[in-house]
Amino acid sequence: MSKTRILICDDQPLIRSSLELIIGTDENLEVVGTVADGAQAVAAALSLNPDVVLMDIQMPVLDGVAAAKQITAASSAKVVVLTTFDRDDYLFDAIDAGASGFLLKNTEPERLLAAVHAAAGGQALLSPEVTLRIIRRGTGAERSAPAAAQVPLDPEDQRVLDALTARELEVLTRLARGLSNTEIAAVLSISEATVKTHLSNILAKAGLRDRVQAVVFAYRAHLIPLTEIQ
Repeated sequence: MSKTRILICDDQPLIRSSLELIIGTDENLEVVGTVADGAQAVAAALSLNPDVVLMDIQMPVLDGVAAAKQITAASSAKVVVLTTFDRDDYLFDAIDAGASGFLLKNTEPERLLAAVHAAAGGQALLSPEVTLRIIRRGTGAERSAPAAAQVPLDPEDQRVLDALTARELEVLTRLARGLSNTEIAAVLSISEATVKTHLSNILAKAGLRDRVQAVVFAYRAHLIPLTEIQ
């Protein structure tokens, strides 16, 4: 079984070393390079072909958001953003740039490793707090959850819901609750390949880019209430 290839990008040598040590504890992961700025990250991503890039936000030459955008546009690498700054603008910019995950640098090592595996498997990994922020922006909401739930469905959202099969709605609902492909497959007694097919169909029918946008849509469409992640 081939190892998942990781590129680390951070302007602080101590952080790069720490991340490399953490990743080294997982025998299924391999660090293929470490770089100190966003421009180096883009070049390394294109030359080393990593599966996942761990990306800092604030860096010299080219910031992490701009680097993430270039990497996701030019390669199949997944980007997980790591930052010490718990700020909404960084979060939204990173997600808009195509990042598959957003974690604070004080995240536990186990959660970091889980994020790398999730990203490599094509899944988004966001903390419940981060998910709630994205949903509130995606639903146009700084409204309370009860108030948001009373907002009528947009006609286009209703059209998408009507186009989804019953099984696709089940998959989407469980995705929005934070289940992985493996967990969805187990709950619905179907294969992971079937889950992936359903997710691809959902994204295509709804015109969505990725799982993060699918989660936003699920809450906006009232498939499950915001209170479930508060």
